[in-house]
Amino acid sequence: MSAHARLSMNQATIKYANLDDALRVTAEGGYESIGLWREPVLEVGLDEAARRLADSGLRLSTYCRGGFFTMPEGAERRASIDDNRRGIDETATLAAAGAPGSTPVFVLVAGGLPAGSTDLVGARSRVADALAELAPHAASAGVTLAIEPLHPMYASDRAVVSTLGQALDLAEPFEPSVVGVTVDTFHVWWDPDVLAQIARAGASGRIATYQVCDWSTPLAADVLLSRHEPGDGVIDFASLTAAVEATGYDRDIEVEIFNQEIWDAAWPDVVERTARAFESAVAPHLRASVSV
Repeated sequence: MSAHARLSMNQATIKYANLDDALRVTAEGGYESIGLWREPVLEVGLDEAARRLADSGLRLSTYCRGGFFTMPEGAERRASIDDNRRGIDETATLAAAGAPGSTPVFVLVAGGLPAGSTDLVGARSRVADALAELAPHAASAGVTLAIEPLHPMYASDRAVVSTLGQALDLAEPFEPSVVGVTVDTFHVWWDPDVLAQIARAGASGRIATYQVCDWSTPLAADVLLSRHEPGDGVIDFASLTAAVEATGYDRDIEVEIFNQEIWDAAWPDVVERTARAFESAVAPHLRASVSV
């Protein structure tokens, strides 16, 4: 089948595919867009990855991921900030190489509590400090930093930013083109304020990317691997997607899944299954074509 024009395959969904295989099976599956991850890109080198992306004919929807800068000032934090600067430059290069409609969006996961710390407020304040340090570089590179709030169960080890409202509070000191937010259904579906916060994000032009996958219990023993194909769980894609669409968001929409069973499946099968799931659960609630 031909995939929906706005569907993007986030490379994490086919985790074990290298860059060439990911580009190939995504394009062969009829997709027009892909969200790339840093590790497969850097495995072949940035310039070579950009060439291969250009040859694929695919758009770049996002580049994952940066962040992880909640630690106190010191050598580890300096290394993290420097690595994020490199990620910003990589994002700009890849977006320039992608097909028309590519978006230079660098997804940020804040990071959890530093080892031995219980200072959640302090960790969140260091996220704000990191954004202030990185924003000028992102602006000069033409890249949008997309803060991704993660479900609260990840607050200790992965992201001290747990709600869309918190992400927007962190983004507001900066121009929307420089710091925006990621709306990921897996992480925000539970929030009773999510629809109002999506509207708030839209009013300020801060939705940098919309990512979709589903939530189903029981959760996996490793809760990181608890994502499912859209329609295989309890998330209300109708209300969330309609809310995002109402803001005027008309970019690509990524399916990003961390699930061992899906990772172990044949990549063409995952690509096809994801396209079917998107067509059934998400596409009926879309009203706009991707901007090119």
